[in-house]
Amino acid sequence: MLNSNTVTLDATDYRILRELLRDGRVADVQLGERINLSSTAVARRRKIMEENGIIAGYNANINMSSLGFNGVVMVAIELSSQAEHVLVEFEREVVKCPSISYCGFVSGDTDFMIMIHVNSFNDYDRIYRRELSNLPHVAKIRSSFVLREVARRLTPPVVFDAQK
Repeated sequence: MLNSNTVTLDATDYRILRELLRDGRVADVQLGERINLSSTAVARRRKIMEENGIIAGYNANINMSSLGFNGVVMVAIELSSQAEHVLVEFEREVVKCPSISYCGFVSGDTDFMIMIHVNSFNDYDRIYRRELSNLPHVAKIRSSFVLREVARRLTPPVVFDAQK
């Protein structure tokens, strides 16, 4: 059982997390009914998980195509060097790019993977010219347009299923 002195989770805590992934707006009463626990116990466990940073926040799942963003571009960025100052300078500037939804430092042939939501090829061309091509120390940019989304999850269920 989770307590305020540790971040050890038990099966009930994982059931709470699984339900919150399905519906982050669920009230403690309904959540308790779903997992057979009192609403008071649910509220206490939820609060402890929030205080310990296990639950980092609650977000809306926005349908980007309903806002006109019908495409996703995955962009592989290769830098000119792996020197610390190069990485720091790139990272400092990439977070300033308003069109970037996600950027991660990765292993392999690529240094960074970026995800961008676009409304057209012209939109990506604008982003490429105004944002990506102006990032410091970029040696190569490879873009791939997502043709079809097959799966998207904030957290894979297997993370919680292993803790039954």
